[in-house]
Amino acid sequence: MQRLFKAATIWSPGAAPTSALLVTNGIITAIGDNALASPFDEVVDLGNVFVMPAFADGHAHPLFAGREMMGPQIKNLQSVNEILSEVSKYALGNPDVPWIIGGAYEAAIIEQGDFDAHWLDSVVNDRPVVLHAVDHHTIWVNSKALEIAGIPSGTENPSGGTIARRENGEPKGTLREPAAIDLILQHAPALTMAQEVHALTLACKALREVGVTTAVDAWVEDGMAEVYITAAQTGQLSVDMNLCFLAEPNKWKNNVSHFNRLRAEIDALSNPQNLRASTIKFISDGALSAGTAALMEPYIDQPESTGLMIWSSDELLDSLVEFDELNFQVHIHAIGDAAVRQALDAIEAMIRINPPRDRRPVIAHAQLIHPDDIARFAQLGIIANYQPLWTYLDPMNKELILPRLGVERNNRQYQLRTMIESGATISFGSDWPVTSQVPLHALAVPVHRQDINHQPAEGWSKQEAITIEDSMHFYTSNVAYQLFREHETGKLEVGMRADFVVLDQSPLEVNPHEVREIKIIHLYKNGEKIK
Repeated sequence: MQRLFKAATIWSPGAAPTSALLVTNGIITAIGDNALASPFDEVVDLGNVFVMPAFADGHAHPLFAGREMMGPQIKNLQSVNEILSEVSKYALGNPDVPWIIGGAYEAAIIEQGDFDAHWLDSVVNDRPVVLHAVDHHTIWVNSKALEIAGIPSGTENPSGGTIARRENGEPKGTLREPAAIDLILQHAPALTMAQEVHALTLACKALREVGVTTAVDAWVEDGMAEVYITAAQTGQLSVDMNLCFLAEPNKWKNNVSHFNRLRAEIDALSNPQNLRASTIKFISDGALSAGTAALMEPYIDQPESTGLMIWSSDELLDSLVEFDELNFQVHIHAIGDAAVRQALDAIEAMIRINPPRDRRPVIAHAQLIHPDDIARFAQLGIIANYQPLWTYLDPMNKELILPRLGVERNNRQYQLRTMIESGATISFGSDWPVTSQVPLHALAVPVHRQDINHQPAEGWSKQEAITIEDSMHFYTSNVAYQLFREHETGKLEVGMRADFVVLDQSPLEVNPHEVREIKIIHLYKNGEKIK
C-alpha cells in the first residue's frame, strides 16, 4: 500500500519543511516533490495543518502511571481536605479493594511536606492507604498501613530512606525513598496479570492521546517486564516501549543473569520494534523536594545533611562495569550536584575500564550540576535527559526546594542553554506520573521558563532558556538517538517509520505560552491512524 500524505507544513528535525510524504507499508519512501511525482494507491489530504514526528518520551513510568489511574485520583488537588474527600469517595465506591493505593499528591501544600497518618485515618481506618507524592520519592500512609508493616516508634531509618516522625519518635505517616517505601509496599497484595495489563493499556491510551508513540519505562522492578511481554504478545502494547531494569545496591549481582534472560526473551518477540529492554536503571540519590538529593554542600534547612547517596561509589562502578560488559546501556537518576558528580565519575571510569563501543549513557534529571562538571557530559558522550515541564518555579520548587537550597543554587537548576553551548546532547522525558505526560504542555516551558500566569515576569533563570525548535528536537529525534532508534523514528525522512502527529497549529509560529493550547488532530504510527 502506497499512501500519499499532503499537508500545509511537514516539519522534521534538521530539514527544510515540506508538504508531502509517500508512505509504503509504514515506511517513508519519498518526500516533497519526489513524493508528489510518485505513484500511489491512496491520497490523504490532511489540509492546513502542521505535521511533525510523533513525540517520544525518554524517561517515564507508564506502568506506575497506569496503576495510579486505577486508584483515587488526587493529582492537582490543592488541599488536604480535597485529597481526603477523594480518598473517601474511592473507599466508599470500592469496598472490596484491600489496599487503597493512589497518587500523586502535591507535597508542597504542607510545610516541609510531612503529611500525617491521622488525617487519612479520619476517612479510612479499616484498611491500608498509601498515597504517592508527585516526586514519587515519598509516600503518605494511614495508621493501618504502619501497623501492618510493623513500623513502631523505635523503627530506625533504613539505609537510603527516611521515616518522618512526631516529637515523641512515633512514625508520622510520611516515608521517603525506596528503602523506606518498601517497608510498607512489600506487604501490599500483588495485582493479577490481568490487572497489570489493564493498567498498562490505560497508560498506552493516555500516551497515544497526547501524541506519544515511543516511551521509556525507566523503573522496571521484579514482575514488571513480564507484564510488558504479555501485553506485547497479546497485541495490547500500542506504544513502543523501551524498558530499564532497576539495579539496586546489594541486590544487583543476583539479577544480572535474570536481566539477561529477560532481554533475550524480549528480543525474540515477533515484533521487536514494539518492545526492547537493553538498559539498566540506577538511582543514585533522592529528590530536592524531599531533602534527599545528594548535594556537595549541606541543605540550608538541615545543615547537618547533604542528602542521601544511595550507592557507594565503588559498588556503583562495579555494577556499571559488569552491565556495560554485557552491552547494556546505563541510565542513572542523579538530581543533586554530588550525585551528578558521582555518576559522571563512575561512567568515566567505566569507559576507561571496558573496551570502546557506542554506549550512549544517560544521566536523567541532572537538576543541579556543579559548574566544573558541565563540560564532562559532552566529553564523555553522556546524554542529559531533562524534564522540560520542571523548568519553571512551580509550587514544589518555590515552597520546598528554594528554602532548602537558597537562591544561588536554586537558580542553577536546569541549565539547558549552558548544556547546549557545552556541546552536550539533551533529550526530553516527562517522568510521568511524577508530572504530566503531555508533551505540548511541556514543550515551551524551557522557552519562556514561566508559569501559566507568566510569572516570574522576566522568566526563571532566563539565560538558560532555549528555542521552541530545540525543544521539538529534544522530544523527537534526540530521544530516538538515546534509544538507538535514530534510523527508525524521530524524523520524517526516507527510510524512517511514518510515526507522526498532526497539529492544528505550528509550535514555531504561536506565542510560546500558547503552545499548550495546540490541539492534536491525529496521530499516525507506521502510517496508520491511531488517534
